[in-house]
Amino acid sequence: MNAHVKFSAEEQRRMLDAELGGQYPDLRGRFGPYGGRYVPETLIPALERLEAGMREHLHRADFQAELTEQLRHWVGRPTALSYAPRLSAAWGAEIWFKREDLAHTGAHKINNALGQALLAKRLGAKRIVAETGAGQHGVASAAACARLGLPCIVYMGAIDMERQAPNVGRMRLMGAEVVPVTGGDQTLRAAIDEALRDWVSDPMGTFYLLGSAVGPHPYPYLVRELQAIIGREARAQYLERNGRLPDAVFACVGGGSNAIGMFHAFVPDASVEIVGVEAGGRGVNLGENAASLSYGWPGVLQGCYSLLLQDENGQIHETDSISAGLDYPGVGPEHALLMSAGRVKYESATDDEALSALTECSKLEGILPALETAHALHGVKRWAKTHPGAQVILCMSGRGDKDMPTLQRTLLAEKAS
Repeated sequence: MNAHVKFSAEEQRRMLDAELGGQYPDLRGRFGPYGGRYVPETLIPALERLEAGMREHLHRADFQAELTEQLRHWVGRPTALSYAPRLSAAWGAEIWFKREDLAHTGAHKINNALGQALLAKRLGAKRIVAETGAGQHGVASAAACARLGLPCIVYMGAIDMERQAPNVGRMRLMGAEVVPVTGGDQTLRAAIDEALRDWVSDPMGTFYLLGSAVGPHPYPYLVRELQAIIGREARAQYLERNGRLPDAVFACVGGGSNAIGMFHAFVPDASVEIVGVEAGGRGVNLGENAASLSYGWPGVLQGCYSLLLQDENGQIHETDSISAGLDYPGVGPEHALLMSAGRVKYESATDDEALSALTECSKLEGILPALETAHALHGVKRWAKTHPGAQVILCMSGRGDKDMPTLQRTLLAEKAS
């Protein structure tokens, strides 16, 4: 557990009971002590409208039927659950991949983007704004908006645009306007700031399609509900294939959307260990990583109270990770709750560890994972050493094609030299 956040065993039990009982988020949008809505007054009506629309439409039979139809025939759900025989033999555990890399646009992000775009259309939005780090949410948003005939503007940090150039091209080909963000840290945090500024300027005609389980209420809940299909499918598929539940499930954690989607269905299963793996970057010091749950302190960032990478004066620090999609100084409030309640374990993997795991997976399984996913892969490898023969599912959150410019500068450059 994070050294700076301590809860008694009784407090942990109460938080977990409330989570299991469906009491979180509460009416204030809180997951225990985390979450909430910390935004300018100009955004309150838009958030209230979003929450009302979400509660009216999200779980209605006609909305779910439309979403399910699109997920099945356009996105390609259900995604496969694939056994990884050679990696299992090498690492000493039985490893299965939940293949979100096989979903349309190449990652889990399309589940949320499509669901929110459908909701936006029902609410009468005239335009969509989105943010992106690794580019996968931007691509998913561009694709969903093209599918539904909605204008799409994507804000992306200038640094991320350089290291994720293939995804910038994909967004533009699908008709999205990609706006470079040159202020702040020029990565995901700055992109979210710009998207929020855009939304403030037209909170009723614009729909902000937030890409991760962060931000003000109701976004952490909305994104969780749209991504929970990952874990529901994986749980059912594993039971059908093996007649039992896995011993553990793993996912990478940045803001935390693929992870909360994977974990949610397994949280009630006490026999299943749940592990999230953050970006350890270059080291443990502030500014050397993007591991908010491992090293963060409670605070408010972009509308939400959660664990953040900040200094003693409360100043949010720049992060460092080879993975653009994990390069964020905060984390979703439900993850902070699950850690504080003792239900989910969070750890980190360094850049070098992620690159090594990516190489092994590519060579042994013929699957090039995203750099984000590679962090969770290292977590599985580390866990397997102390759990020989155990069974584990990893959320293969995305494919690594988008990371080729980075891999060309690192792994492939080293081989060439």
